[in-house]
Amino acid sequence: MIGLETLEDPTDTWEIIETIGKGTYGKVYKVSNKKDGSQAAVKVLDTISVVDEEIEAEYSILQSLSNHRNVVKFYGMFYKADLKSGGHLWLVLELCNGGSVTELITNVLKRGECMDEALISYILYGALLGLQHLHNNRIIHRDVKGNNILLTTEGGIKLVDFGVSAKLTNARLRRNTSVGTPFWMAPEVIACEQQLDYSYDSRCDVWSLGITAIELGDGEPPLSDLHPVKALFKIPRNPPPTLLYPEKWSAEFNRFISQCLIKDFEKRPSVTFLLKHPFIKHAHGKDVTLQQQLAKLIKVQQQQCSAKTSRQKNTRKNHMTASEGCSQKMTDDLVTLEFLDEETIIYCLQKRYSELQIYTYVGDILIALNPFQDLPIYTPEFSKLYHGVKRSSNPPHIFATADAAYQGMVTFSKDQCIIISGESGAGKTESAHLIVQHLTYLGKMREELSHFLLHLCWSL
Repeated sequence: MIGLETLEDPTDTWEIIETIGKGTYGKVYKVSNKKDGSQAAVKVLDTISVVDEEIEAEYSILQSLSNHRNVVKFYGMFYKADLKSGGHLWLVLELCNGGSVTELITNVLKRGECMDEALISYILYGALLGLQHLHNNRIIHRDVKGNNILLTTEGGIKLVDFGVSAKLTNARLRRNTSVGTPFWMAPEVIACEQQLDYSYDSRCDVWSLGITAIELGDGEPPLSDLHPVKALFKIPRNPPPTLLYPEKWSAEFNRFISQCLIKDFEKRPSVTFLLKHPFIKHAHGKDVTLQQQLAKLIKVQQQQCSAKTSRQKNTRKNHMTASEGCSQKMTDDLVTLEFLDEETIIYCLQKRYSELQIYTYVGDILIALNPFQDLPIYTPEFSKLYHGVKRSSNPPHIFATADAAYQGMVTFSKDQCIIISGESGAGKTESAHLIVQHLTYLGKMREELSHFLLHLCWSL
């Protein structure tokens, strides 16, 4: 194990410039080297007291395999001690100023355009080369998706984020841990959640790359309109996904996706085999030209984003503009707001509260404001309304949160946890009662269904 006391203090070398990202592990910052002025990205992990196995595995992978042009470079691991809040681990990496593949395709589609197939081929070619490097060294990435394929301003392609990657050994050529991002997870990886004797190999990354290929065409992965738990239930049972409009794309692109998304991973090709696929061969020998073309596209995107940011800064000076935007949308989910600052959030919550909309989503979190009055929104009719439907089908409600936990429990036979937090008088006890009320309703529905099926069997 790596001892924290052996790691250097990052502030001796690196200075934080700005925040550029955030994840479940912590934040990502742009940093500058105090000695030579070079820039990098630093992944700052939340407070830790010891380097656990996952962090050590990621460190080992970065340290030994970042010498490939399609894998992000690694500049070292540091530890910043803090007596008040606890220490923070810094993983300093190559700065990929071009953003992610997901950001690129999202902006292209916003302009009413679609990605050039030649560029899609080039991006997938770079990702395949990076994966081949990992697989040749017996590493499975296990979280290949558009957000984990970064671009440099020069048009380079880099695989990043090895937080859930795994090392294969002579004694263990397969893995059996169900990890990854739901919409990109391969069927065999999902199966390990239920079937403890099940396993998979590096070809799970091929499936994820196929989903990423669809993301490059359509702008989002298949089933993205579903709750992640429901997507995990459907992926192993549904036929392999395809592009939304296959006829808009070449036969070679469609065939490449179908090869990646063969459900039986024993029959699924390896990344080395796919590097010879006709669709990927379009990028062979054209690296320089396509890299320049991608660099121009990234530059256009950055110029547009810069202009948009400038407009936003001017607009944010006027609080009424932000307030009117909230008023027009009356959004159910605050993360969809163009302006996400404290002032706008409070205004939106007040606006909704004045119209007795006491529930509001912030991603997967539900904000509940105590109305201090009885509202007719907790009847069995409302329980029925929120039973087994997409979250977006109805306004935010505590029944939707309870239903999501129930569906997760039934689908995967796993314990679920709902955390209720708030000030004194916020309504925590009442919220707990309402959750139990909806779960009781769902339990009775399941019991009645069982009695009906039993009666039907006797009748037959």
